[in-house]
Amino acid sequence: MGTTTINGVPAHPLWAHAVVVLVPLSALALVVCAAWPAVMRRAGIVLPLLALVALVTVPLATDAGEWLEERVPENAATERHTEMGDGLLPWAVAIFVLAVLLWLVHGGLPRRFLPGGPGGQGGAAGPGGGPGAAVRLASPRAVLVVGVGTLLALVVGVGAVVQVYRIGESGAKAVWQGL
Repeated sequence: MGTTTINGVPAHPLWAHAVVVLVPLSALALVVCAAWPAVMRRAGIVLPLLALVALVTVPLATDAGEWLEERVPENAATERHTEMGDGLLPWAVAIFVLAVLLWLVHGGLPRRFLPGGPGGQGGAAGPGGGPGAAVRLASPRAVLVVGVGTLLALVVGVGAVVQVYRIGESGAKAVWQGL
């Protein structure tokens, strides 16, 4: 079994369907986790792992698609689909990078590696913070970071989903038009 065929059948449709599910799913999860830090803390490593799996499927689909393109009659629709498919990788990389950054910012590293961890000033709840401590309002800097992170996640997420849709539509037209 290779990345181009499975039991002698072109693997591109399988990989393409994985991309169509995993890239938008990781984009949606990225936006939700960026907008709600509590969700990100609960998701933990799941978001970066989901984004990594989505990222891996993109070159697999592209490679299998290029292999398939060499074996089907050449036409403008197939060429357009292939060119568009090459443009998805940067979006998948951006989702993965943002997912890792979110994970790191929201507790992905042990406290000893973060400012304010053991040996630093204050802890997660601040000086004297514990279950009975007063709730602190988020600092303007934290609000700005969450806002910018959410906006960036939204732009990357929407861009990736739109790109997946456009690529899928061009692929469907390449296969089904003229039948």
